[in-house]
Amino acid sequence: MAKPRTLGWLALIVAFFAFLAWTTLSAQKVECDVCVEFNGGNNCAKASHETEAEATRAAHSTACGPLAHGMNETIACDNRPAISTRCRTK
Repeated sequence: MAKPRTLGWLALIVAFFAFLAWTTLSAQKVECDVCVEFNGGNNCAKASHETEAEATRAAHSTACGPLAHGMNETIACDNRPAISTRCRTK
């Protein structure tokens, strides 16, 4: 049987991680799906954030990841308009 002190620490650790998960997920109010076309390839990604602009930017950047190689292509892909953007509030 576990000691009460050990159970107390375990409860504290579980409560801390539950708090971290709650604060992280409660800030995610908008979810966006963004598709980009770059270097002859297409990729789509999903991201959530507090505002639509931030969620769109994060999804666009994530979608560019597999399509761009190196910093110059990453910047070029990030500056291209998305071929489709769909956002919804949570």
